[in-house]
Amino acid sequence: MSELSFEQMLDDYEKTIHTGEVVTGKVIAVKEDEIVLNIGYKSDGIITRNEYTNDSNADLTTLVHEGDEMEAKVVKVNDGEGQVLLSYKRLAADRGNKRLEEAYENQEVLTAPVTQVLDGGLSVTVDGARVFIPASLVSDTYEKNLGKYAGQEIEFVISEFNPRKRRVIGNRKQLLVAKKAELQKALFERIEPGMTVEGTVKNVTDFGAFIDLGGADGLLHISEMSWGRVDNPKKVFKVGDQVTAFIKEINGTKIALSLKFPDQNPWLHASEKYAVGNEVHGRVARMTDFGAFVELEPGIDALLHVSQISRAHVEKPADVLQIGQEINAKVVDFNGDERKISLSMKALESAAPADAQTEE
Repeated sequence: MSELSFEQMLDDYEKTIHTGEVVTGKVIAVKEDEIVLNIGYKSDGIITRNEYTNDSNADLTTLVHEGDEMEAKVVKVNDGEGQVLLSYKRLAADRGNKRLEEAYENQEVLTAPVTQVLDGGLSVTVDGARVFIPASLVSDTYEKNLGKYAGQEIEFVISEFNPRKRRVIGNRKQLLVAKKAELQKALFERIEPGMTVEGTVKNVTDFGAFIDLGGADGLLHISEMSWGRVDNPKKVFKVGDQVTAFIKEINGTKIALSLKFPDQNPWLHASEKYAVGNEVHGRVARMTDFGAFVELEPGIDALLHVSQISRAHVEKPADVLQIGQEINAKVVDFNGDERKISLSMKALESAAPADAQTEE
């Protein structure tokens, strides 16, 4: 036994190792910041915390235990104190780079968690190797807040691979663009004008709202948001709202949407509700010098001419009426073809005092 041990010791002493070589050893001691390996060499191997992990606060005693077998890369054959400096982290990175090279050549889709959010993009780690995804390649749209990706697992491809210059670039935008193209193709194959669709409000502007239909956006113009009047789309919709609309028109890849469903057109039954002689209730919506427009219901406005406001002389509607004021009036004219209704408040007033005296 002692003779075998001596031979083994002699073999270990005469064994040579080189910088960059991968060695296998058994853990014989672990400290918070250092791992000692028996690598079958005349000197033990040392792995510092910095050469094991990127976490500067990691306690190695919780990660590695005596008796564990592990591989490492030789950084220095003699660290100055007669020990071999090893790196577990660099070996993992080398293998990760090999993995990334294969993925780059095969255009393989990789999935990895975002380990760091930087000013110019995201950093992800694949098998110990770092990949940088520039902000311009994170999404197919401008991303103002990259912080939302912290810790998330994302898919990407390697669009540039140059480990010598430490330049390994990931591209998530490419996948999103390709996926959107597939969804867009599928969407246009199944939709047609008149069809009811559901979507999510993606953006709201002064002139309308863009609705994500799952593959393409549809524009819901301000004029198509209601049978009534909409002054500001931002008071009606917000990003994330679910919308059910119908397709008014498809022009190439442009989709025009509408919420003015034909069966909800208020003019369908207007001839009955607003027949000549009917007394109606409405709200002053806007005024001009010649009269006031009264909203009888969303989508139906009627003209109250200045001469029909009162038996007394009225110079301008604004002299006696206010925007938002509710009034009662009589329908004196109805034109369903031109969608015009004329009102009179004067017709509801009692006879003038002079007429009453004549009767007496």
